[in-house]
Amino acid sequence: MFIELTLNPRTLSLVLGSLIIFFSMLQSWADTQRPPLHARHWMAITGKPLGAMAGAKMFEQGGNSVDAACAMLAVVCTMHDDVGWGGETQALIYNPKTGKVIGINGLGVAPTGATPEFFLEKELKYPPREGPLAALTPGNPGALMVMLAEFGSLSLEQILAPAMEMADGFAIEEQLVNRISRNREKLEKWPYSKALFLPHADRKDSYPQPGEIFRQLDLLNTLRKLVETEQMAIRAGKDRKTAIMEAFDRFYKGDIGAEYSRGCQEQGGLITANDLANWTVKLEEPVSVNYKGIDVYKLTSWTQGPSLLQTLNILEGIELRPMGYNSARYIHNLYQALNLAMADRDFYYGDPYVEPEEPISGLLNKNYARKRRALIDPYQNTPDIKPGNPYEFQRGRNPFLDILENWSNIPQEPEKATTASRTSKSSGAAAFAAGESDLPPFFMGTTSIQAADNDGWFVSITPSGGWLPTCIAGNTGMGMSQRMQSFVLDPCENPYNVVAPGKQPRVTLTPTLALINNEPWMAFSVQGGDTQEQNLLQFFLNIVEFGMSVQESVEAANLTSYQMRSSFGDHKVEPGRLTLTNEVPSWVRKDLERMGYDLDFVERNSGPITAIARDLEHDTFWGAASNHGEDYGIGW
Repeated sequence: MFIELTLNPRTLSLVLGSLIIFFSMLQSWADTQRPPLHARHWMAITGKPLGAMAGAKMFEQGGNSVDAACAMLAVVCTMHDDVGWGGETQALIYNPKTGKVIGINGLGVAPTGATPEFFLEKELKYPPREGPLAALTPGNPGALMVMLAEFGSLSLEQILAPAMEMADGFAIEEQLVNRISRNREKLEKWPYSKALFLPHADRKDSYPQPGEIFRQLDLLNTLRKLVETEQMAIRAGKDRKTAIMEAFDRFYKGDIGAEYSRGCQEQGGLITANDLANWTVKLEEPVSVNYKGIDVYKLTSWTQGPSLLQTLNILEGIELRPMGYNSARYIHNLYQALNLAMADRDFYYGDPYVEPEEPISGLLNKNYARKRRALIDPYQNTPDIKPGNPYEFQRGRNPFLDILENWSNIPQEPEKATTASRTSKSSGAAAFAAGESDLPPFFMGTTSIQAADNDGWFVSITPSGGWLPTCIAGNTGMGMSQRMQSFVLDPCENPYNVVAPGKQPRVTLTPTLALINNEPWMAFSVQGGDTQEQNLLQFFLNIVEFGMSVQESVEAANLTSYQMRSSFGDHKVEPGRLTLTNEVPSWVRKDLERMGYDLDFVERNSGPITAIARDLEHDTFWGAASNHGEDYGIGW
């Protein structure tokens, strides 16, 4: 049977153990709370059922996975599914025409005037978490149009039609209502947000009610302008790609951008019309490592994506399967490998287009991973894991050895949270589903999009930013992002990620593609913040090391480490803290406590994970979405 997969002998020997997934897929789904999805022709999965329906509509119109993903992106932004139009897009696309994976960098940049001195004069340790001063330039509209122009097949008018219909009015969901009501006081501070999200000024409960028709007429007008521009260009005889990019120019260089920047500045923000006009979407070559015959692709150092690859490099030299799934030894080794990779993330990751250049080749070097792996104490947690020196494994000299020598993850004034406060703050998945907004930053924001078709297109997107409470940018109807908070102001924390005008922060958003024998195998991502790579690591190992199906894996228990620096708020770090699910048995808990871990427990412990896997034996698709949250998929 394996020979029929046409793998060459060398590759066959590497992937033999990993392909256990395709046998486990044949078993009943009786052990999962949701059934796996099956499809022959195409599959679309995202954070909302209506979003998945938009993707299905594009497939039914003859579109490919990029068309479907763009339509889903437009709808989840319109539904404010922990993402808004003014946020950012991070995407990986497998192009079957070239056999290559392409990265889409749709992250905004810090605007004019955003300097460390500006924020320090306001007595801030980091840029603010929300409001106009938290906003980067908007990335989602531009990323959608560039992806569509370069790799899609349908028109912008077709792609935006579902989102425009929803902007004209949709039955608002209870989850969004909960978020609006919980953020009412903040939304009232921003006039355009107040008018949109709190339309019933004559009532005490001025927010919409579940099932009420929620209209966003300013947003509808903005989307209409984009479609009108495209259609005028087509009538003038211009080709599809040129027409879409004329709509792009109207947004970033025309009247839409002018209103966006005006509305931002009116409310105290920094974004200028020139900031928008100078911003571009970047098509990139992603980074990858091979784990036991599987090539795993991530976006580069402007995301935390390479930290998953670093962790896989470290773990590849450890026999995980004999330890047993979620045993104390297994959890300990995952935690320690994550800490080593995340310490490097916290020090070396930043915008690759701005000096200094990140040492990405050294960080992903297998010999560097071997050196880092040797630091794992098999018996105790090591709370003060420091970044390594990847420059020893690539050209160049480390320019920040003096900073590195004094860097530490031990807080100067460690906080000890009570058990009660931890229980309420760490149940990230349950709070996602309830629409809570007082989550710890580790779990906040983001949605996910996966699409695949039988022509070979695979797409994974983790869009984010503009989540509630969001400040609406004037009459555009678009909520601005909050991503500025991921910068630092002090180079002693991370010399590669200091805020500067025109610079991108290092973000947590992290889509994933995996290939076997140079063929697309799986697309997967997850909602959340700093937890994303932790969740995706465990999802991947559940399948590759322990033979779970994709649905079993998205529903499986997760651990959460807080031993890295949060990318949000006050960038808090909690060495040794470990959140596990309630099902972990007492003997595992006792072993981990003896190893020096400070444990707390929750019912579920991850944002919703979504995935599409290709069955290499039958050439069909398997889809999965976690058994919590509103993520949903459709296949045919």
